[in-house]
Amino acid sequence: MSPERPAPAEPADLAARAAQKHVVVVGGGVGGMVAARECAKVGMRVTLLEGSEALGGVIRRVALDGVVVDAGAESYATKGGHVRALVDDLGLSDRVVTPQAGGAWLAGLPGGGAAPLPAGGILGIPGNPFQDDVRRIIGWSGAWRAYLDRVRPPLTIGHQLSLGRLVASRMGEKVRDRLVAPVTTGVYSASPEDVDIDVAAPGLNAALTRVGSLSGAVLALRGEGASRGAKTPGAAVEGLVGGMSVLVDALAADLDELGATVRTRVRARRLTTDGTTWRVVVEEPAADQPIEGEEATQEAELVADAVIVATSEHGARELLAGAVPALAAADAAPAPEIEIISLLLDAPALRTPPRGTGVLTVPHSHTAKALTHSTAKWSWVREAAGDREVVRVSFGAQGEPAATAALEDEAAIDLARREASALLGVPLSPDQVVAGHHGRFVQAQPASIIGSGERRAAARQAVQAVPGLAAVGAWLAGTGLAQVVPDAANEADRLRRALLWD
Repeated sequence: MSPERPAPAEPADLAARAAQKHVVVVGGGVGGMVAARECAKVGMRVTLLEGSEALGGVIRRVALDGVVVDAGAESYATKGGHVRALVDDLGLSDRVVTPQAGGAWLAGLPGGGAAPLPAGGILGIPGNPFQDDVRRIIGWSGAWRAYLDRVRPPLTIGHQLSLGRLVASRMGEKVRDRLVAPVTTGVYSASPEDVDIDVAAPGLNAALTRVGSLSGAVLALRGEGASRGAKTPGAAVEGLVGGMSVLVDALAADLDELGATVRTRVRARRLTTDGTTWRVVVEEPAADQPIEGEEATQEAELVADAVIVATSEHGARELLAGAVPALAAADAAPAPEIEIISLLLDAPALRTPPRGTGVLTVPHSHTAKALTHSTAKWSWVREAAGDREVVRVSFGAQGEPAATAALEDEAAIDLARREASALLGVPLSPDQVVAGHHGRFVQAQPASIIGSGERRAAARQAVQAVPGLAAVGAWLAGTGLAQVVPDAANEADRLRRALLWD
């Protein structure tokens, strides 16, 4: 006879149990804030620690001569609906905005030319290589080489992991280098050789085997997506009027309303556990600060029933070295260092967008990897900027340090101006720069990189094996709020269930 299951706890008992639990969340990016919110919602005592002065992680705002714009992430993917659900739950539905029509351009073609990025493809892979906007980029020779994909024997088709290798073998190097590489570099900060096709374009390999050609597979997937009302992978995004920092502000306000304690300028230095209780040693500003000189700090200790680590991969591995030896023993994934230069320009020639809402570049043709014409892309930025223009110029990719990394802010801003001029095809002089901002980010390795899934699964398994511990963030979930938000909610739910029922 099987043992009787314990009777389910009454709501009052669960509420009382939750009130006795203390959860410390280390890291105040969106992942950490969402995880903290999930624990605070059930009545747990929550303390969120952020080492810098501001919450939000890669979501940041900057004022350019009074014009407040995003300095980091500017939008979120609508895939899965998780971020939109959070936005709605926080009462921000009326702030949701979609990009203006216009599309992206491609710069860095032979001879220094530029052209609109072709429509109708997937990750830059065309469904019809003879389509005018495709042929304009790869030429007649590239189009005929790509057409061979249609007549190659089906026996040559197999399961290819690398997007770049698959495209080159089926449709040729011009399609890979001039169409696919600009997209993967701009979206994933990675070479197409390193992108896992099954993650970046689910179903494409299967469609290739079923249809018999890569271009046919693209058309088949787009046809299936259209029948379901879906958009091209990666194409559907939304933003918020006022910038993505509005989401951070709303999360912070909600945490305050839920009774959570949020402490900035407090860095977690060490974590230890006896299997039941966690001790978090932190470094915080000293109570008595010197009038002059460097900021004085002091150590303090927090005691908790559970800890959620929501830092970067490097920070998490360092912090968890003692508690999760298996995690500390593994090498951290290479993380691209991305720099975004935001410019406010007095440039009437840009009022009519010369090249859509942004420009991607053929790798190694320009110093910058991409440009966003923000006042052309977002109506709210246009309204905020008035008769001036806002552009964002991005530098750096996987294995390729940003050209601006060693530059002082003034030099980096000037380089961004020159690149913006070249990418937009419009002369921009130094005196047209009204204001600029030099932003630096360490981007987690995208989930689409070959081998990333296995690395992330191993790291998560090691963390989940330790009672009272969870880890969230882009290095585990994959880059982008569409992946970070649901992952943080799920991990927080797993942890709180263990605290309340186990």
